[in-house]
Amino acid sequence: MRPSLAGFLLACSATLSAATLPSGFSESLVASGLPSPTAMAFSPDGRLFVCQQTGSLRVIKNGSLLATPFVTLTVDSAGERGLLGVTFHPDFVSNPYVYVYYTVTSSPRHNRVSRFFASGDVALAGSETVILELNDLSGATNHNGGALHFGADGKLYIAAGENADSANSQTLANLLGKILRLNPDGTIPLDNPFYNTASGGNRAIWALGLRNPFTFDFQPGAGRMFINDVGQSSWEEINDGVAGSNYGWPATEGYTSTPGYRSPLHAYGHDSGCAITGGTFYNPTTPQFPSAYTGKYFFSDFCSGWIRQYDPASNTATGFATGISSPVDLKVGPDGNLYYLARGAGAVYRIFSASQAPRITTHPASQTVPVGQPATFSVTASGSSPLSYQWQRNGSDLPGATAASYTLASPTLVDSGAQFRCAVTNPYGSATSNSATLTVTTNTPPTATIVTPAAGTLYTAGQPVAYSGTGVDAQDGNLGAAAFTWLVDFHHDTHTHPAVQPYSGPTGGSFTPPTVGETSANVWYRIHLTVRDAGGLTASTYRDVLPRKATIRLASSPTGLRLTLEGQPVTAPYAVQSLTGMIRTLGAVSPQTLNGVTYEFVSWSDRGAATHNIFSPASDTIYAAAFRALTTGLAATYFNNKDLTGTSVSRIDSTVNFSFGIAAPAPGIGPDTYSVRWTGFIQPYSGQTYTFYTQSNDGVRLWVDGRLLINNWTDHSFTENSGQVTLEASRRYSIRLEYYNNTGNGTIKLLWSSPAFPKQIISTSRLAPQ
Repeated sequence: MRPSLAGFLLACSATLSAATLPSGFSESLVASGLPSPTAMAFSPDGRLFVCQQTGSLRVIKNGSLLATPFVTLTVDSAGERGLLGVTFHPDFVSNPYVYVYYTVTSSPRHNRVSRFFASGDVALAGSETVILELNDLSGATNHNGGALHFGADGKLYIAAGENADSANSQTLANLLGKILRLNPDGTIPLDNPFYNTASGGNRAIWALGLRNPFTFDFQPGAGRMFINDVGQSSWEEINDGVAGSNYGWPATEGYTSTPGYRSPLHAYGHDSGCAITGGTFYNPTTPQFPSAYTGKYFFSDFCSGWIRQYDPASNTATGFATGISSPVDLKVGPDGNLYYLARGAGAVYRIFSASQAPRITTHPASQTVPVGQPATFSVTASGSSPLSYQWQRNGSDLPGATAASYTLASPTLVDSGAQFRCAVTNPYGSATSNSATLTVTTNTPPTATIVTPAAGTLYTAGQPVAYSGTGVDAQDGNLGAAAFTWLVDFHHDTHTHPAVQPYSGPTGGSFTPPTVGETSANVWYRIHLTVRDAGGLTASTYRDVLPRKATIRLASSPTGLRLTLEGQPVTAPYAVQSLTGMIRTLGAVSPQTLNGVTYEFVSWSDRGAATHNIFSPASDTIYAAAFRALTTGLAATYFNNKDLTGTSVSRIDSTVNFSFGIAAPAPGIGPDTYSVRWTGFIQPYSGQTYTFYTQSNDGVRLWVDGRLLINNWTDHSFTENSGQVTLEASRRYSIRLEYYNNTGNGTIKLLWSSPAFPKQIISTSRLAPQ
């Protein structure tokens, strides 16, 4: 998730604006006054539940936002933590359970899935039942996931982010960077794909290799699952949700042909967006959109503020809506309309197929201004073009006021109490907005000043940044602490994350930039200050604090080998700017092949392990990885007897793919009653479950990582045997294969497969004899 607080105080200053929609569509505001929303879901009885990051689960019923939340949780809402997901028991009438995903405040911090018993529009006191406790979180506050849905199989699916540690995505040892699957009571289904290979609570893993699957959805009727995975530097993904799949993060981002990874159905680059944060299938019981939209998948981008539609049949995506203020969720309602949750506006909107007559979508807001300061009233409307506007004051037309906005340039006290509204017309009809009241006061706005940090201050990750300010008002003098409101945003490129949520009271404070999380060098913090005088007028200012940076240079010997930075592959030499004090993870891919030669990692210049963390330095620094050439294949010893004894011959075999027939398998070894032992190491493509196969005539035994997977040490005709084991990425595992032939027609082959690639001979690049 890449949330943003576009206005300083949403309740006071956010502007509710209309989206640009295709011809024949319109929208209306469902509810506003929802600061920092993160997710929403329709209950089976038609109510709309909205999660607020700070812990309130709000209810919209019969078109109105209820004053009392369903439940208010105590949550850690730092960064992207907080109340992040909601869904409902599939048999809600008999089992009125509401499920939520949130970050607990107790130490150690972690995300939790709980369910509450619904008693009308509120949760029954004391009814919380914990369904799942996820793994402890690091100091990074981003990449929490949080989406919840029940599938057609009646199981609860949970999206968990990797907590800004990409290594979490490729291991079966924790739940982060995964899609999880549970029974409604929190127990783990026995048919989960990793039930027999993972252990304990990790058996809940249903798919892995994800970065931050902030939203996903099941297609009504078909049951197909699409997963929206928020990317890092290049691509945003829509992935086909398939049990046991590995989606490749951090080794791949966007489309991939790498064996072992499932490529996304659709990906779009960061030239058109930066965070895919909403997705829903349009398959309502009673469609309201034209039939061409049925079966389409709507998805939204947080940074660019658009909604697009993806056609699974043609594998194409086209535009639908633009101009949305930071969308974070999409849902198709029981009424057949499309709903979106706009974080920037703190509001829920409904998109519907409309007539051509005008419809007011945003009404003008009442204002209080000082004498002589301009007051601007605005309206937005939908309907067939051209739209004409006519503003009215106290019910009478204002000459020349024929735009979507009207400004009274220099109000006086005589103007106080005046009512302003706008009539919108087109060839198909007209609509008139609500009236807004102008209040003119002799009060003048205060002045806000940020004193510290000074302009030009640089920050280091892990070191506190203190801030303070002053507020002065012509009428009130120096303003006290109660007049101050602070907010700190963390800026990354063109979007923001909340660093310090809005709070009021002190004249200063501090925050500590984390040493983990976003590693891009294109970042900074913006400290906002708003002061409010006794008459309710405000003034705002901000101060940017930029990072200290240095260049990290990665090198290899020999040059041109692959290394990793935060788990993502790079080719040496490689240089990147980094924030001083940030924890960076360096890795050496081992073994790997370059120009036909396989290399094994030996050491880093800073004496770190093959994969290790560093604190980003204050000055440019080179980190060099040394490698040595490594023979590929397996070490083979051929024996003249069938019990692995007698005269022997040793050699390196590139693969095990032999049909000896009635011939001798090696010089000096007889054509019958012989045996072979192959030993060495195997390197998996990625972390997943592998099935190993032997095809033999006669006896065969196979060990992987010391585990006996296949044991058919008998005389037999051509036979295929198999065994399964879960292997992790970036590790080499010991392998031993033993074979004997007793009756001629000797055959021995070693193959493997996984959910991501079909059965095939294990290639020499995956094998090493030492």
